[in-house]
Amino acid sequence: MAGYRFVVADDHPLFRGALQQALRALDADCVILEAEDFESVKTLVAADDDIDLILLDLAMPGASGLSGLVTLRGLLPAVPIAIVTAYDDPATIRRALELGASGFISKSARMEELREAMRSVLEGSIYTPDGIDLGEEQDTEISDIISRIRTLTPQQTRVLGMLAEGLLNKQIAYELNVSEATIKAHVSAILQKLRVDSRTQAVIQLSRIGSDASSSRQT
Repeated sequence: MAGYRFVVADDHPLFRGALQQALRALDADCVILEAEDFESVKTLVAADDDIDLILLDLAMPGASGLSGLVTLRGLLPAVPIAIVTAYDDPATIRRALELGASGFISKSARMEELREAMRSVLEGSIYTPDGIDLGEEQDTEISDIISRIRTLTPQQTRVLGMLAEGLLNKQIAYELNVSEATIKAHVSAILQKLRVDSRTQAVIQLSRIGSDASSSRQT
């Protein structure tokens, strides 16, 4: 292992430091990019197409639970994303994996566990904490939303994330360097796949994933 490029996205400096320590134990020559809010994460990944692994906190500013994961999957469909969070209930872990996470690491994990989890994800495996029964989804509405979101192409997922940010079609077209007609076609496809009638309803479905994860963390 040598020359990896990592993104550590967490709003707590001390924990970012702990993650850096674990990463440098895997590769002393690695490059580690830090982000303390979700907007910074998106800026980093947009400017760097050679990232090997993203470590993402679900509760960082600007990200609404699992909707942040969905947005990043659209931006970097081929880059593994490991969720690193204090909220490690089975439902959140299961939903994160279903939405494309390559691993789920608890913040309560020991340093050796952190290193082993990161090594496992870098080698192409899906990592989950030992001893947790992920069970089955009890909320049929959430299960249905996740299934529909998974049918979106990476570009459609990017567009959905930008709709959630409140961008207009012409603004999205500018950001993605495509025509406005192309964005209109993407939006139409998104509405059809999510089985909704408006952009607003599509954004509500995406936010439902985030708000549901947040409410489960508070119980």
